[in-house]
Amino acid sequence: MRALLFAANWKMHIGPQEARTYLSTFLGQYSERPDRQVWFFPPAVSLEAVATIVAKRPDLLAGAQDIYWEPKGAYTGAISGPLAAQAGARATLIGHSERRHVFGETYEQTGKKLAAAVRAGLHPVLCVGETLAQRDAGETLTVVTRQLEAAFGARVEVQATVAYEPVWAIGTGRNATPQDAALVHQAIRGWLNDRQAVETRILYGGSVNVKNASQLLAERELDGVLVGGASLDPKIWAELVRTAAT
Repeated sequence: MRALLFAANWKMHIGPQEARTYLSTFLGQYSERPDRQVWFFPPAVSLEAVATIVAKRPDLLAGAQDIYWEPKGAYTGAISGPLAAQAGARATLIGHSERRHVFGETYEQTGKKLAAAVRAGLHPVLCVGETLAQRDAGETLTVVTRQLEAAFGARVEVQATVAYEPVWAIGTGRNATPQDAALVHQAIRGWLNDRQAVETRILYGGSVNVKNASQLLAERELDGVLVGGASLDPKIWAELVRTAAT
């Protein structure tokens, strides 16, 4: 059976009380299925509330949107891997395009964060992807490969998930065609296999919604989706997770 992963990135939305209401609605509309998992990445202030509720279901998981690479210290505003784990996180996003392009996160910092996630016992979800200018210049695979190398190094010795999120498709209403996404996923999988990676799922992220999720996931190279805007409404998210094809 093909196991799909549906990851909801709430970004800077949904506070703790809103999260409890959201999950009450979601759980009322979505029952556990053996062929899919649902992961939630709420803002830091809502992490513990979400983690406490989803802990009741083995198919659900809570994760952090970002961590700092130091375990503790005088880093005002930052959240370490151990602190996220104490709040109930079992995974964390690493190198989301908004961390890279809005906050200026470097390739080196992404590598440090991935290593810190592993040390803290968190499952890293590494985000990679190209800008529109890079895509138009034919540099998609070069950029994605560089991001993989910076995060993993010469050999992939950790269990991780990779999310391919073309920057030009995030929140724009545009998305790669299923075939285009599959080609990049195939290249990522080849890179991982060459470095002896095991059990690495590859997600697609970029304006995924109820209308296109099934079409995207019909491509066997896609192991799931990382979703922003369409995950903010619990009824829409439940519908997307429930109806997307296997």
